[in-house]
Amino acid sequence: MAARPEGTPVWTDAMFTDVEGAKTFYGDVLGWTFGESSSEFGDYTQAYRNGKAVAAVVPPMPGQDGEPRSAWCLYFASPDVAATAERIRAAGGTVLMEPMRVGDFGSMCLARDPSGVTFGVWQGGEHEGFELENEPGAYAWAEVLTREPAKADAFFTEVFGYGSRKIKDEHMDYRVFDLGGPQPVLGRMVMSAEDFPAEIPPYIQVYFAVDNCDLAVERAVALKGRKVFGPMDSPFGRFAAIVDPQGAPFAVIDEKTTVGAMPEFE
Repeated sequence: MAARPEGTPVWTDAMFTDVEGAKTFYGDVLGWTFGESSSEFGDYTQAYRNGKAVAAVVPPMPGQDGEPRSAWCLYFASPDVAATAERIRAAGGTVLMEPMRVGDFGSMCLARDPSGVTFGVWQGGEHEGFELENEPGAYAWAEVLTREPAKADAFFTEVFGYGSRKIKDEHMDYRVFDLGGPQPVLGRMVMSAEDFPAEIPPYIQVYFAVDNCDLAVERAVALKGRKVFGPMDSPFGRFAAIVDPQGAPFAVIDEKTTVGAMPEFE
């Protein structure tokens, strides 16, 4: 597999205090199976759909202060994680975890943009990233959710060299980032006060593809997940936002069920 272009979403994982509970939930909602946990790397456990790696779950690190907030972390591809970390600092971001090698799998760092959005950077080695995308149970899309769009836009375009286009809509400030091609790789949405209470920090919403959005929501709610909004039709697919039983937000989308015309860009 050729290396993904820098700035491409390449992997996602989440930390859960109850890893077995997370396996049960995502196994039922997204059809995931799980590999053996890797004790050498903090019991990191990969999730698979149809035998292909799609995500991972991990327990908190020993000695971590307080109750960690469960959240999905999206990683962006980089050919040189140390150089990306320097650009993150230069653009006003914060490096939360310095670049480190993860055995022969690759190298990573964790960072936060100036508006408070946490993300990861991954320089692939043996582990190149997603083995399946835009198929049921696999990663489909992601959006930066921020209260300070100007800061986030300037940061992500500077660090990853994205092109940027705003959707033509007087009621909504929504922007997409691209790597020079027609297909965007990332969205950015403003967190409105009415939809996002102040205690919810900025984050990246990770979308997983599903065969049937309504059924995925039903399964999530039956397993004590919480529906935030949707299912809702759009030109991109029928989607819904969910918070899992341990508090990690994510979204599901059926990309086959589309309604309406694609939006225009300014």
